Amino acid sequence: MTREAKQESKNELLYEVEGSIATITFNRPERMNALTHKLEGELHHLFDRADADRAVRAIILTGAGRAFCAGYDQAPNDKSASHLLDPKGKSHADYIEFWQRADAGRVAYWTHMWRLGKPIIAAVNGWAMGGGFWYQLAADITIASDQAVFAQPEVRHISNTTFLLGALCGWKAANRWGLTGDHFDAQEALRIGMVNEVVPHDELMERARALAKRIALVPEPSVRLNKAISMMGMQAAGVYSGLLLEGTLGALAHASHNELRESLFEAQRAQGLKGYLDRRDGPFQPEPMGPRSAKARQKKATP
Repeated sequence: MTREAKQESKNELLYEVEGSIATITFNRPERMNALTHKLEGELHHLFDRADADRAVRAIILTGAGRAFCAGYDQAPNDKSASHLLDPKGKSHADYIEFWQRADAGRVAYWTHMWRLGKPIIAAVNGWAMGGGFWYQLAADITIASDQAVFAQPEVRHISNTTFLLGALCGWKAANRWGLTGDHFDAQEALRIGMVNEVVPHDELMERARALAKRIALVPEPSVRLNKAISMMGMQAAGVYSGLLLEGTLGALAHASHNELRESLFEAQRAQGLKGYLDRRDGPFQPEPMGPRSAKARQKKATP
C-alpha cells in the first residue's frame, strides 16, 4: 500500500495507486458498504482524481468485507431520525422535488463514469444490492467472485430498477430480476451477460489486477478512444435516452407512497431497521439463489 493510501485508510473510501492501477475500495464493512449521498460524491471525486493521474491506466472498484456495496443506506437520517423514503413532515411538492433531483442526478453519475478516459473494472467481492448493483452495471467491465450475490430488493418498497439492466441483458432477464427484487448468484449473472467473468473468491483481486495490467499494455490513446467508441456509441444508440426516461419514472416510483410503504415505516418505528427489512423481505423468503435460498439454508442447517 502506498503512503497516500495509508494516510486515507480511516476514510470510508480507500484510494490506492500501485503502478498503473488505481484501486478504490468501499470501506464501510460494518454497514455492508452502504452508500450515502456524501460518500457517492466522494467516490466520483476519486474517479476524477484517478482519471487526471497520467500514471494511472485503469481503475478497480471493490468493497471491504462481505459486500461490494449493499446499496443506499436505509438507516434513518441523523438530523430528522426518519427514513429517506419517509414523506412525513414534507409537502407533496418537496417530496417530489427531492426525488426528481436525486434520480436525474443518478443518470449524471453513470454518464460521468463513461466519460472517464480510464476504464473502471468492478471487482464484485460479495453482496451487490441496490445502488451497488447499479454501480457494477455502470462499470466498463465486471469480474465477480463466486460468492457474489446480486439483487435490487428496493423494488419491494416501491423504487425503480434501472434501464441499464435491460440494455445490457435484454428485457426478459431485466423483467425477471427487476420485477421481483430476487437475489441471484454470480453464475446467473454470467449467464445473462451481466458480468464478464466469475472467478474463485480468493483470486478476485489478482484476476482484476491482471486484467488492468493487460489494459495498461495498450497505448493510452487507444484505450481512451476505444472506451469512448463503446460508451458514447451506446449512448448515441439510445441508452442515454432510456436513462433520461428512467430518471423521470424513477422519481415517480419513489414518490408513490402508499399504505404498504407506510406499514414498513411503522415496523421501523417500532422495531428499527431490522423490523423494516423483515417486513419488506419476509414474504419473499426463501430467495431463489444465494445464501438466503432454501438450498443454502438447508445446507447450513445440516450438521
